[in-house]
Amino acid sequence: MISARTLPASGNGDGSSTQQTSFDVDWPEASADFPWHLRAWGRRVLAGARRELASCYPTRAEFEPVKRKGRRGQPAPVPGRFKPRPPKILTPDVQGCVSVEPLNAEFDSLYLEDPRNPRWVAKPTVVYLWARTAECGDCRAEIPLLKTRWLCKRGDKRVLLAMTPREDGSGVEFGLESDVPRSRDDGALGAGTMSRSGARCPCCGGIATMRDLRVQGRAGRLGARMTAVVVDGQEGKEYRLPREEEIDAARVERGELEAFFAELPFGLPVEPTPKSGVGASRAFSVDGYGLHTWGKLFTHRQLLAIGAFAKQIRHVRDEMADCGYPPEWREALVACLVPSISRLADRCNTLATWTNDHDKIRSTFARFALPMVWDFAESCPLTDTTGGFGQAVEWIARVCEHSQEATSPAPPATAMRQSAIDIQAGEYDLICTDPPYYDAIPYSDLMDFFHVWLRRVLHGLSHETDVAFADPLGPKWDTNENDGELIDDAGRFGGDRAASKRSYEDGMARAFSRLNACLRDDGRLVIVFANKQPDAWETLVSALIRAGFVVTGSWPIRTERENRQRSLSSAALASSIWIVCRKRPPASRAGWDRRVLAEMRDNITTRLREFWDAGIRGPDFVWAATGPALEAYSRHPVVKITDAPGKQLTVAAFLRHVRRMVVGFVVSRLLSPDGGATDELDDVTTYYLLHRNDFGLEPAAGGASILYALSCNLSDSDLAGRLDVLARGGKRRSAQSDSDDSDATVVGGGEVRLKAWSQRRGKSLGEPDANGTPPAVIDCLHRLMQLWKAGDRRQVDRFLEQRGLWRHELFACLTQAVLELAEGGSEERSILESIQNHLRAADAGSPRQRAFRLDGHST
Repeated sequence: MISARTLPASGNGDGSSTQQTSFDVDWPEASADFPWHLRAWGRRVLAGARRELASCYPTRAEFEPVKRKGRRGQPAPVPGRFKPRPPKILTPDVQGCVSVEPLNAEFDSLYLEDPRNPRWVAKPTVVYLWARTAECGDCRAEIPLLKTRWLCKRGDKRVLLAMTPREDGSGVEFGLESDVPRSRDDGALGAGTMSRSGARCPCCGGIATMRDLRVQGRAGRLGARMTAVVVDGQEGKEYRLPREEEIDAARVERGELEAFFAELPFGLPVEPTPKSGVGASRAFSVDGYGLHTWGKLFTHRQLLAIGAFAKQIRHVRDEMADCGYPPEWREALVACLVPSISRLADRCNTLATWTNDHDKIRSTFARFALPMVWDFAESCPLTDTTGGFGQAVEWIARVCEHSQEATSPAPPATAMRQSAIDIQAGEYDLICTDPPYYDAIPYSDLMDFFHVWLRRVLHGLSHETDVAFADPLGPKWDTNENDGELIDDAGRFGGDRAASKRSYEDGMARAFSRLNACLRDDGRLVIVFANKQPDAWETLVSALIRAGFVVTGSWPIRTERENRQRSLSSAALASSIWIVCRKRPPASRAGWDRRVLAEMRDNITTRLREFWDAGIRGPDFVWAATGPALEAYSRHPVVKITDAPGKQLTVAAFLRHVRRMVVGFVVSRLLSPDGGATDELDDVTTYYLLHRNDFGLEPAAGGASILYALSCNLSDSDLAGRLDVLARGGKRRSAQSDSDDSDATVVGGGEVRLKAWSQRRGKSLGEPDANGTPPAVIDCLHRLMQLWKAGDRRQVDRFLEQRGLWRHELFACLTQAVLELAEGGSEERSILESIQNHLRAADAGSPRQRAFRLDGHST
């Protein structure tokens, strides 16, 4: 049985303490469950790290009354006037804990019972806010690189960082503005120094271009300056300027750091960071600013903190043995403590940011990339808040609890570390895989952020972990072995994009071929895919067919968090498409395009209705239809073209047919609730309705635009240029905070938006082209709206007659569809309603039943 005995209190850095537990253990009869042990040893690690780090994270006490609510939630009485006292830094004891009790010893118990009486109150630091700094090339002043000066915009709590140039022109002094009144343009009010062109010097107005910043970064001349401190106050988080002792505490000398890491395996993390490039490696930009080793992504204090926790985890391995824990328990407990280092590093580095609309630090990996961050947030790992070590352990313990419950009725799982082409043949009834998404995610490079830390903590735990972490970095593509991580990253092929793409496609085909050999004859392969790029799907499907699989079904499953960073400001897929495949019979023969396309249409029609009724929309809907469509195509090893001897219907061509049918289905639902033929609707109008239905007139990610354009036989460049339908960039009204990486005032080239009807000012709008090709129906509608606003009804009627729109059924349906998509009470909606009324009145009052086609000839 386990008997608990008290250890020295760990303390929470705020004057309170958490009792520790040690164990007198009589194995094998352990009564406490695994998560209990994990939490207890996590507190033990925290206590040890606190002793080493307490002086690096000082806690300040302020003299003030107790601000709390009564039993019924009523505010405490307003305190009387009192003489303020300067704040004090609390001195840690030998355990690293701090307390305000010695300071409050001057007050008797009767005095302290009244919350209106001021006393010393500990306010532990939650986060330190920093800005990188550069030198102005014009006046040599220090430029704080700030994306935004908003520190908090949560409800009525609005705090702004103020900047005042120094008289000597050497830089700026910071200040805080609280209770900032609301403004129509908060972005401009809190604008920082950074923009797309570079950094603006607040002293002389000069611009340090992005190239200048990269040059300074590579030369090691980019600095960092603490701008503000966020503390845990009595009524929530409070903001203040840093004190000199806090700035001093953040300084850790290089020699001290090297001496500390000499006690850890492999020393400081000097392994190289990924280089930026094309393909998957476009996710990285830090190397271009001089952050060319993983250790450079952390301040010296952050390195010391993570190293201290790593050392303590390695230390408790020996303590567990002294307590009598069996080897398998020791290994399991340490293995589950180690991810807390990953969670700590994720929020304790110079790429983590502060969310001013949620008052908390955000993970480094808000998306699958490591972009350069100018103003960053440094968490205090000793606090019991987001970014602290205690919270990291608690989350892992909860996962263990849930996993125990979920897997209790299941047989034990086996984890293997090996290549997909090395698994044994003929053993499996089902294989489920989530393959790499083409060039979307550089998995191994991102993994290295955690790999370098895990390697240092786990070293010596077991033979298996030592083998898994033997190399300094995670496995990449091995050209000699023709094996390794399958992603499209030209940087691993000397910049040869064609070689990189070929390697990915061939590698996927080899992996799927091996999976085919491993399945029983009646086995199934399930593939999870969530990429919205057409090239990625074409590569996946080609590999499946080459490997001998037939797609028998698919279904979109909502697996992606709707509130994750990417989905809030992009057209990222909300669902993963789960594709079910079986082995293609060896006797399968070549197919013919006409029969395959006809079978595809029959297969897909029913499923499209099911997907639509299930509420699936946007890019999800387009890709969800791919599975049902592929069954007809993948049944044959090749599909020949009837009218072109010797030629084949490629995967790319087949998927274009599928996408066109899908978008036709969507548009038919927009034009009529019952659906209907849309063969007569032109490509530009089809695209407009798709885009308008999913994104309105707000900015949308370029990926969705490309997908819809391809589905409509168009290109995004034509839509943004010759056709004058799209605009690149524009103002964004985002729910994200100003400190968000994606929350720029100006939307970048990767995003597009539809042009409003009033913005399309081309002279030829609504007119046939030079070859006499009729204009798009949406062009006619927008031209008519402009004429209507101009107020000349003669011009309106003349245009209606020239374009044959008086009784054109599709034009009437389009007008109604756009009206329903228009914002209520808008000018657009009002004009469309007026045009509808005009068409109805003219039709009812006219003795002639005139009808015109779009080419302008009457019938």
